[in-house]
Amino acid sequence: MTTGRNKRRSTPRRALTSVTTAALAGVLTSVATAALAGALALSVSGSVQAVPKAATPGFLVAKDMPQAAGNVWTAGKVTAGAPEWDPFCLEKVLPAQGTTWHRQFGTDLDTGGVQVSVQAASAAAAKKLAAAAEASVAACAADWLRATPGGTASWDDYGRIAVEEGARVIGVATSIPDSGPGVHLLGIGRDGDTVTIVTWGQIGNLSHAPVAAFKKTTTTAVNKLR
Repeated sequence: MTTGRNKRRSTPRRALTSVTTAALAGVLTSVATAALAGALALSVSGSVQAVPKAATPGFLVAKDMPQAAGNVWTAGKVTAGAPEWDPFCLEKVLPAQGTTWHRQFGTDLDTGGVQVSVQAASAAAAKKLAAAAEASVAACAADWLRATPGGTASWDDYGRIAVEEGARVIGVATSIPDSGPGVHLLGIGRDGDTVTIVTWGQIGNLSHAPVAAFKKTTTTAVNKLR
């Protein structure tokens, strides 16, 4: 009798234990699955947010370039990346670290230009890049002479422009024997973490450079960054 009662009493206990264990395992599995799904969702969401897409800064258009009789400017597309050829005097600076865009400008005569904008990692990095660009352009004439025996070169600093964090315009002229002289204007400006560089060039010397008009072009370029 006692044995029978024990058997009848022990069977429900084993069943209860089995049911309880299965239920607990199911709950734990559900919790673990939910936690894993949440972690994966957070990981995916975090990875997307960690790589924000840089917004393309504003660029000059054809009418913003220095106008001259007989010169009709055309503008290429705003293109991601640096130009195929580094702008004159900036070969040691570009391409630069950061996100870069550029736009080419040309005329049906001998005048051309390019605008390059670089979004740096921070305002401090942009300030450093702008300073490096200015230093490279200021040293360009002397560097070109050392690399070009028999050539002549001159430059002029046309000063700073009070726009955003500031801009600077410099002119560089070069000439080699049996070849026409070339003159370039370069404007370097910054707004926050973005640096923009505008160039203008044609056959001629510094006396042919449209400095006042190019300063307006540089000012417009910096103002369009935001």
